[in-house]
Amino acid sequence: MTIQPGAMLGLLGGGQLGRMFTMAAHSMGYRVTVLDPAADSPAGNIAERHLCADYLDSDALHELGSTCAGVTTEFENVPAEALRILATQCTVSPDANCVEITQNRIREKEFLVSNGFPITPFSVIRQAADMTCQANKSVFPGILKISQFGYDGKGQVRVNSAAEAVTAFDGMHNLPCVLEQMMQLEGEISVVVARGFDNTITSFPAAENQHKNGILDTSIAPARLPEDIIRQAQQTASQIAVSLNYHGVLCVEFFVLPDGKLLVNEIAPRPHNSGHYTLDACITSQFEQQVRTLCSLPPGSTSIHGSAVMVNLLGEVWQHGSPDWRQVLQYPSARLHLYGKHEARPGRKMGHYTVLAETPETALQLASEIRQSLTAIL
Repeated sequence: MTIQPGAMLGLLGGGQLGRMFTMAAHSMGYRVTVLDPAADSPAGNIAERHLCADYLDSDALHELGSTCAGVTTEFENVPAEALRILATQCTVSPDANCVEITQNRIREKEFLVSNGFPITPFSVIRQAADMTCQANKSVFPGILKISQFGYDGKGQVRVNSAAEAVTAFDGMHNLPCVLEQMMQLEGEISVVVARGFDNTITSFPAAENQHKNGILDTSIAPARLPEDIIRQAQQTASQIAVSLNYHGVLCVEFFVLPDGKLLVNEIAPRPHNSGHYTLDACITSQFEQQVRTLCSLPPGSTSIHGSAVMVNLLGEVWQHGSPDWRQVLQYPSARLHLYGKHEARPGRKMGHYTVLAETPETALQLASEIRQSLTAIL
């Protein structure tokens, strides 16, 4: 059933993705209630209501489910049980089963393998002895990744031997991990898709991603790769959504090998940092698409206006005080997005800027000039 503008929508999580969802919902005439345990959150600060409580607080979940026509999430580590409870009262997207799979690296990889999607060779590590068994020796050099609650390079360690892996595993408090083989890469791309409750699927242009210290630094859209590779990535992302029986906005990250082969790296059951370019460069942003999907509205066009380059702004840019934002805003083709976070810390995503141009090269050049001017005094 369609949820009409004017209704209250619920949001689990109050970070910057939730803030941008809330802004999209407001522009379409919806109201938003945020459930987040933090008293001060980017989304909670602009929503109509903020329920400051734990995600499994029974009173808060009852209040959210009974007053909202639909509820969505802004990050994948929401307890799946909270979604199951809410689903008895209102529309929920994505559902608990999808979140349970995608919030856990072991379950996610097992899902991908069982459905025939190509991924990096890996081993499941549940105890230190798993590191030294004969079957796992071919995985080195590799990357040890904690199975749950890792993001932006956190909970990941590069290891060259079983001994290094054992030490890293101990540093992760012997929690379940996956050990992935390090691959020679040509690049990394991501595709954001949306699948409605009527099973209609739309795909945004693929983004070419560059990382620093495990954190996304720059996204270039459309990705500068052959059309057949882009088409394959979009088809694979759509097939993953179908295999999951997923309804909502979903991002699939891919490794691109030197021979052009694609390997699925990760699935994010939500809008994604690499899709922020859609706010300025596409007819419909990933956040408006999230609203449309939740509310059973027809999907918006994902067409892109030329080329775009998105650059993350991390807390380091604030180390000498608030930056001079004229360095961004002096350019008519640059757009600045700040997330309303009051404390800037190294590695913390505080905002981003997007440069629009006719070609990726032109956008990259200006994006680089802006970065240099912002960091000149660092």
